Amino acid sequence: MSGGTLLEVEGLRTLIGQGPGAVRAVDGVSFRIRRGEAFALVGESGCGKSMTALSILGLVPRPAARIVAGSVRLDGTDLLRLPERALREVRGRRIGMVFQEPQTALNPVLSVETQIGEALTRHLGLRGHARREKVLALLREVGIPDPERRLREYPHQLSGGMKQRVVIAMAIACDPELVIADEPTTALDVTLQAQVLELLRRERARRGMALLLITHDLGVVAENADRVAVMYAGELVEEAPCGRFFREPRHPYTRRLFEALPDRRKRARPLAVIPGTVPSLAAPPPGCRFAPRCALADARCREAVPGWTDLGEGHRVRCHAVAEGRAAAAPDAAPPPRARRAVAAAPLLEVQGLAVHFPVRKGVLRRTVGHVRAVDGLSFRIGAGRTLALVGESGCGKTTAGKAVLQLVRPTAGSVRFDGTELTRLRGRALRRRRRDLQIVFQDPYASMNPRMLVGDIVAEGLVAQRIAPGRAERERRVAALLERVGLPADAARRYPHEFSGGQRQRICIARALAVEPRLVVCDEPTSALDVSVQAQILNLLRELQDRLGLAYLFISHDLAVVGYLAHEIAVMYLGRIVEHGPVDAVLDRPLHPYTEALLAAAPTVDTATGRRTVQLPGEPPSPVSPPPGCHFHARCPHAMPACREAYPPETEPDPGHRVRCFLHA
Repeated sequence: MSGGTLLEVEGLRTLIGQGPGAVRAVDGVSFRIRRGEAFALVGESGCGKSMTALSILGLVPRPAARIVAGSVRLDGTDLLRLPERALREVRGRRIGMVFQEPQTALNPVLSVETQIGEALTRHLGLRGHARREKVLALLREVGIPDPERRLREYPHQLSGGMKQRVVIAMAIACDPELVIADEPTTALDVTLQAQVLELLRRERARRGMALLLITHDLGVVAENADRVAVMYAGELVEEAPCGRFFREPRHPYTRRLFEALPDRRKRARPLAVIPGTVPSLAAPPPGCRFAPRCALADARCREAVPGWTDLGEGHRVRCHAVAEGRAAAAPDAAPPPRARRAVAAAPLLEVQGLAVHFPVRKGVLRRTVGHVRAVDGLSFRIGAGRTLALVGESGCGKTTAGKAVLQLVRPTAGSVRFDGTELTRLRGRALRRRRRDLQIVFQDPYASMNPRMLVGDIVAEGLVAQRIAPGRAERERRVAALLERVGLPADAARRYPHEFSGGQRQRICIARALAVEPRLVVCDEPTSALDVSVQAQILNLLRELQDRLGLAYLFISHDLAVVGYLAHEIAVMYLGRIVEHGPVDAVLDRPLHPYTEALLAAAPTVDTATGRRTVQLPGEPPSPVSPPPGCHFHARCPHAMPACREAYPPETEPDPGHRVRCFLHA
């Protein structure tokens, strides 16, 4: 940090809608950001974080939304008092913006050069050769390979990581004093996330710019912020220097967020959850807005709005319990342990040499010129009541492998045996009957449901297809029981998917999967886009269902903290192949493959005192159309040897049950 106040937000209020039912999206928010400082704004979805950022830039969606009070001073100038023409000169020139979803932030019909160059022409007057050279320099700075080729490409030709780098290049193009990054790593795998965050850290240090980081990932906050503010229901409830925030969180809401974080040390217990949901900002409760969900709330909390309590060293909190000494600094007691169900030793699912190759066709005659080796020889087993986690970067073939197990994608080669039955040989009615035992929960719950169908009909689809409950009354009874099992009221059956939160939609998808009483469920990134509190609810539900029903899970994820909490075994996948496989503790404590080491080193953690070794993983995975010879990882591996470039390493078992494909252990 380099000193004085750069941005001062005071009493900011933004409403959405008109009249008494207007949503108080931002309701009296005040904070300051110093020059060169990284300031993090955290909280659950719907708390007003993104609307705060849009309000600062004057980008609230008009006429639906409007800023009704407060000030936003940038180096003393109140941006809310500026006319639109003057405000346009601030956006991009003095304040840059990195939006949450790079695909929607980029114009699909404009090249990379045109999109970055627009700001250079408008704010710096650069054109022609000078503009192109500046764009090339920016692409090199953000680490995009072969920038001369990439500047002529369009967003659809770029990977997710490269799109985010282009958005960052646009944000820093004119050397702004402040960059606002709104969930810049959401849905990115851990290696891309680490690269994007390292890029922001490097550019912030090099340019001396300040950063407003909006996120719900506390691990990202711990490793990147100088100060932290917690937002709940449109208001700030706690603010502190980053180190003190993680040592002594004081607001009950903040403490519950920490307790909800998944961790291997919590495996014997259900995760702590925050009951209820964020209240409606159209009619927020009187008094403290967290009171309906707070175990410490009393009559005063429900009647009087709490003021700020100064705890010293820049730490302040809005809580009656803290002000009155009723909230201890120590976290609340952990939930009691839950007995785990005994599991059978025999495997339920056996996969051997599974391969899925998609043809690449070109020309008028659509001749096959190659194959995408999405899955290239997987072998693993899962027992009843067990969870195998399949982890790796985006594009490594995890989702395709899950679909191939269920025969939603037909394998090119290999064997998939479920309870002794070879699934690859089944067709038609025989396969449909067998799918009663095999179900899937997709990553995006909203996209996996028909928005025109009632929830009751969505959950009952499997019952109808499998002819399990032919009578309507029996189906309705089963649907009500299923919704209750996943923690939803029976009347949810008469509502539509858009009427539910993200966590509730995922519960509906789990209920649909359970309807046919499966024995194996493929969970494809079921918590990747959820807040930590909602994620804890879903993880507890999955654990409870496994313990009660003996379900087996193939759990696809890139979140190693979630995997460490839920899984029994881990298989690490790289470019269509498993490179390491073993018990969860063995793989996470003693990784044998350099790729696994890199994944663990890249994963953000709230425990900043671990002293872990940082491993920088350069570049992105190679194309599965033309994988490199030898070990597919050798081009990115810090330990690559001549043998790695010549032959694929054989599988070895340095420890019982812990297998790896690496010449370091051959």
